[in-house]
Amino acid sequence: MSFRWGIAGFGWVARDHMLPAIAAAGHELVAIADPSSTARASAEALGAFASPDVTGLLAKRPDAIYVATPNHLHLAPVAEAAASGTAILCEKPIAATLDQAEALVAATGAVTYGTAFDQRHHPAHRAIQREIAAGAIGQVTAVRIAYACWIDPAWRPPGQTEVSNWRADPAAAGGGAVIDLGLHGLDLAEMLVGEPLDRLQITLQRRVHDYPVDDGGMLVGRFAGGALLQSHVAYNCPEVLPRRRLEVLGDKGMIVALDTMGQSAGGSVQLTCGRSGDTRAIRFDTDLSPFTAQALAFAAAVAGGAHDFSGTRDLNLMRLFCTAHEEALACL
Repeated sequence: MSFRWGIAGFGWVARDHMLPAIAAAGHELVAIADPSSTARASAEALGAFASPDVTGLLAKRPDAIYVATPNHLHLAPVAEAAASGTAILCEKPIAATLDQAEALVAATGAVTYGTAFDQRHHPAHRAIQREIAAGAIGQVTAVRIAYACWIDPAWRPPGQTEVSNWRADPAAAGGGAVIDLGLHGLDLAEMLVGEPLDRLQITLQRRVHDYPVDDGGMLVGRFAGGALLQSHVAYNCPEVLPRRRLEVLGDKGMIVALDTMGQSAGGSVQLTCGRSGDTRAIRFDTDLSPFTAQALAFAAAVAGGAHDFSGTRDLNLMRLFCTAHEEALACL
């Protein structure tokens, strides 16, 4: 029997990324919930049951629900799904505010819960994690990330011209580029280093786009064991420019990944020896998208398999982030 998914919030990310991932994983979409009649019609055309609310979705008894509503609307569907005993994969950030995030994680109770940090499931990043664990670059000293794109005030989700850009609405999103993109890098870096961050500072930028949230930012932090983090994220970087790079520096070598940060499969990873300067490619599955890998991992977790989804860990990261983000907002 295939794994059966429900989706709350059938917008661009759910439709263009999670839906293909469900199919590629061999899973089934049984129902969606969305107040938009257009979104419901789109799902029905694909053979899925469509409801204006989560109650109708849950009546179809999915094995798990994927929550992809705007950030400030995560709590209600998560709480309702948890009350029904349904496993939950919720898009990042956990919520638009820390208070909402605290309430959301508390509401999940004993059900299997995961925040959709898809970057930790990218095959390239799992391959990097294995190389680091095997000592290929020695002791990690720093992680450097560039993760940028172009989202201007007129941007709309692909295929949804009637939908407003809630990612530029501070109440709906909780911020701009930094809360949307920055948390991906923080979670990924913690996975690669194998330690939590214990310090974080954020500087926000509102330089190119005329909207009430940041269009860029720099995050600088330190891990519990002393390694450093630097992450530049942006909504103001033209898409044709090189804009997705991950570097992990160690005392015996360095790993550089190009075009692995993001929602698509592929990219490249290279390891350079710190003594000889010799390089070698790190092999990984270039056909498996992070969304598909994430869907497979979450289904395995629901079935009782070993996994690294953790609401407690994700909430701890959100607390650290929100403290630094509030301080940055005061200086914007």
